[in-house]
Amino acid sequence: MSGLWAKATSFVSAVIDRLSRRYPRIVFQVAATLAEALHRELSERHVDLLIARRLGTFADERMDFEVLFYDSNVIVAGAHNPWVRRRRITLGDLVNEPWTLPPPDGVIGSAIMEAFRRSGLDYPRTTVVTYFAHLRLSLLATGRFLTIHPASLLRFPTTPLDLKVLPVELPLAREPIGIVTVKNRTLSPVAKLFIDTAREVAKPMVKRKS
Repeated sequence: MSGLWAKATSFVSAVIDRLSRRYPRIVFQVAATLAEALHRELSERHVDLLIARRLGTFADERMDFEVLFYDSNVIVAGAHNPWVRRRRITLGDLVNEPWTLPPPDGVIGSAIMEAFRRSGLDYPRTTVVTYFAHLRLSLLATGRFLTIHPASLLRFPTTPLDLKVLPVELPLAREPIGIVTVKNRTLSPVAKLFIDTAREVAKPMVKRKS
């Protein structure tokens, strides 16, 4: 089957792992790209479905969006970062720390910027600016850097990462993660299996309101 996603790669990995154990002969073709390209690929029926966060791009009368769970954003540090030993931390305490964040002019970066603004703070001076989440997470292992990342990463880790969530509440809205499909399109049996498995994997996330 074919599928793309814009976010929640850890969740998608968990779905593929579970489904491939049950049906080892299924071949998954997975791609990730910009939201506009995702929308076009689905509209042109080059892929079966998307696992994505709800964006204006998907607010299309030709598309169906089924919410699987709501993902929150958290401040993450490596296990050896001195801040993980602190029980009371404010966002202001962390402004001058080394940060690795997405570009502030992107969708995720602009939301992070708004979180700092709502807290009466300037956007932190970011040491490493990159869209690549794996690079940001790798830098956390040094014990120096901080980043902001979806909480689902820790629920469905794709690699063995020794990460800790800092006890800081961010003024960021939780984002709906769901399945995007073309309305009135008959899905293949394998695509339906994937959707059923995605719902199954997402159930604990709904119960915990993550």
